[in-house]
Amino acid sequence: MLYSERLILIDPVMSHLNRYFEIYGDPDTNVHNPFGPLPDIATALRNLEKFMDHREKYGFGVWAIATLENPDTIIGFGGLSYKRYNDVEKLNLGYRFDKHSWGKGYATEFAKRTIDFAFNLPDISEIFAIVRPTNQSSIKVLEKSGMEFLENLSDVPGLEASLVYHILKATKH
Repeated sequence: MLYSERLILIDPVMSHLNRYFEIYGDPDTNVHNPFGPLPDIATALRNLEKFMDHREKYGFGVWAIATLENPDTIIGFGGLSYKRYNDVEKLNLGYRFDKHSWGKGYATEFAKRTIDFAFNLPDISEIFAIVRPTNQSSIKVLEKSGMEFLENLSDVPGLEASLVYHILKATKH
């Protein structure tokens, strides 16, 4: 477990499956996701298993996120995972919060805590994030977290390029 001022980050377990599907299967939390919400619980299960495998392999990964005030209610999922940016694998910061948790600063608090965590691990000197250009809320989160725009990435055929943000350990604020 990891803590921030208001959040608790919990290693994901199978009992989080339904909550994961509720959040990632919600059309509202996928407004900026060109692939849309998760279609079914089986897809959610495969994703959760990938999160758990990544954590076992690398010693870090995605967390289930709750508030310290209410630690039994998962409000989101997020963390670090290796992700392909077209042909290159990079350490990616990602998150998704339940729509009822939006606008409370949780995403920024989470992102800052995750960056601090990562830069205290050996051999991690750069973190990336991909965001759709229409997702102004997430762009603000990344910028408030010290990340800077790096480049455009044509990762979804037929759509405007995604924005790639990054932060270097040496330049972390």
